[in-house]
Amino acid sequence: MDRQLFNATGVGWAQLERLIAEAVIRFDPERYEAERAAASDHRYVEVGAPDTNGLVPIDGLVDAADGADLDQAIARRATLLGRLGNEASLDVRRSQALGDLARNDLTLDLGPDGAPSRRAVLNVHITDATLAGSNAVGRWDQQPVSAEQIREWLTQPGMSVTVRPVIDVAGHVPVTAYEIPDRHRQQVELRDHTCRFPYCTRAAMRCDLDHATPHGRGGPTCPCNLVPLCRRHHRAKTHSQWRYQVTTIGTYVWRSPSGFRFEVSHRGTHAVEHSDGADDPAPGVYRQQPAAR
Repeated sequence: MDRQLFNATGVGWAQLERLIAEAVIRFDPERYEAERAAASDHRYVEVGAPDTNGLVPIDGLVDAADGADLDQAIARRATLLGRLGNEASLDVRRSQALGDLARNDLTLDLGPDGAPSRRAVLNVHITDATLAGSNAVGRWDQQPVSAEQIREWLTQPGMSVTVRPVIDVAGHVPVTAYEIPDRHRQQVELRDHTCRFPYCTRAAMRCDLDHATPHGRGGPTCPCNLVPLCRRHHRAKTHSQWRYQVTTIGTYVWRSPSGFRFEVSHRGTHAVEHSDGADDPAPGVYRQQPAAR
């Protein structure tokens, strides 16, 4: 390796890094393969939360070949959009091309036995006033969006619209099984929006649903007893000394292993008075039991 770098004086940092990488591959291939495998385990694609303009950030780390294929597909579709008369900038057309690629994929029959694959669902909440034009604001999950933005979404090629009744996020319809029905999951996602661990912002739709009072100890499978926790914080609650209580539906008080307490609600996370645990109820027990419906 020293011979590989002997004549590396006067080169820039980028070239020096390439020389070092080449030397590692050449003279220590086992180390290189181990590091490559470890790095591959950190691949991800994350679609962020929507902002008030109806836009979301996308971040990711993918295999180089996959990235090149994706870039080529986006570039080709963006060029086609321009030839078809789309006058937006290249950057905007590239973003539109990515959406087109996703929608085209969702039309393919990729499920088992040729069954249609599951479609992505965009939950937009609007009132009759919004539809009539007298109220210009709708809502995508917790974010306000304009009626015009909703119209643009609804006019996308291949868009299908399903009108569902309003979900009562405070409703209580328990089931006896441990498995969580889709209607319960949707109700909890609409109520809490994000992971309920202090300061966590991962969307509830990407979280596990934790039984606040464990099912094995009589806790019902009911939205009032289900709490969205991302996988990391679900494990922290299960395998460490982090504990929480449901004080009222949608409000949670967490106690850290060091005794610090945090209240998490739709207003965010707020530190509360330090406690030695003497006045904390047992984990998973309500201070106020919800009234049955």
